[in-house]
Amino acid sequence: MKRSLFLCPTLAAALLMAGSLSLTAAPQGTKGVENFDPLAFPGKVVDDVIVPVPSEVFSVLDKLGEPNWQAELRKQDIPTTSDRTKLSLLFGYTVAEGFVAVQAQDKEAVKDIGHDVISLAKSLGLSKSVLPHAQAILDAADKGNWSAIRKEFDQTQKTVRDTMEQMKDNDLSQCVSLGGWLRGTASVTSVVKKSFSADRAELLNQPMLVEHFVSSIAKMPGSTRDHDVVKSIQKGLASVLQQMEGAVDGFSKDAVTDIGKTCDGLLTEILAKK
Repeated sequence: MKRSLFLCPTLAAALLMAGSLSLTAAPQGTKGVENFDPLAFPGKVVDDVIVPVPSEVFSVLDKLGEPNWQAELRKQDIPTTSDRTKLSLLFGYTVAEGFVAVQAQDKEAVKDIGHDVISLAKSLGLSKSVLPHAQAILDAADKGNWSAIRKEFDQTQKTVRDTMEQMKDNDLSQCVSLGGWLRGTASVTSVVKKSFSADRAELLNQPMLVEHFVSSIAKMPGSTRDHDVVKSIQKGLASVLQQMEGAVDGFSKDAVTDIGKTCDGLLTEILAKK
């Protein structure tokens, strides 16, 4: 059986051990947690891991209740840089922030993020591929068409990753995923802490995914692997993995807080103006 997990390099990622996970008997404060069949999710196979489409993962996360997504938005200035490794991490971060803006149904935030996507794509030399998606995001924001915006953010990241892989920049493609995963996980830890339950915290239990990222970094060219921010991410992932492997009986609120702090610290490095 294929190992199955939710990879949401945007808002969140939930590990599905041995191909199935049921969230049942939702306790108070976890409105809407439902049973679902992870094998029904669309996706692609990467290194024997089933990776569903991010926008489809959102349809599951929607069932976890109605957190205050507006409070989760981070209005950050995207630093100007010519560093392609950092640009790739920033791109993943920005697309993930776009999904948070969609959850918050904040039209202006979506438009601002759409412009950031265009700017980053231009710096990466990928504006021709990304511009149609970015324009579609801006047009859909004017109409308040949230499902269309989700689809375009999803396609934007896929287009960038596919283009990078065609250009043999697999390491940069992984950086896009890393930037998005860190932002998504930071957002999930924040939501879970505010209304803690074992079921919600279980969305963070994804050691196979973290191991996949650790392995991907180890295979990167030296120039990328030795990048200061990538080295910090590698160290941070080791800390997160330790938390996950130690959560045999489920995550404590303190463990969720620690994972969130690690992700937030790494995002601060990614967003640093240097």
